[in-house]
Amino acid sequence: MSKVALPHSHNPALRGYHAVYRENETNHCPACGRTHWYVGRFSAECGFCATALPLAEAAMRGGSIMRAHRPVWKECRAA
Repeated sequence: MSKVALPHSHNPALRGYHAVYRENETNHCPACGRTHWYVGRFSAECGFCATALPLAEAAMRGGSIMRAHRPVWKECRAA
C-alpha cells in the first residue's frame, strides 16, 4: 500500500471559506446575517449574537501587543 500525500490544513488555498471582517465594507454576520459590529484591534464582534471574526487587516499590520522595554541611558546619565 502506498502513502498518498494529503494537503496540509495550514495551506490557505486549500482550507476553504474563511470568514473575516473587512474594513470599509458592509459585513454581514455569518451566524445571524446582521451588520452591527463592535470592532477592536484584532477582531470584530457581532452586536446581536456575539459571533467574533478576525480583522482581515490585522494580519497585515504585524507587530505585537507587548512592547519591549528600552532603557534610555543618555537621559539618565545627563541628570
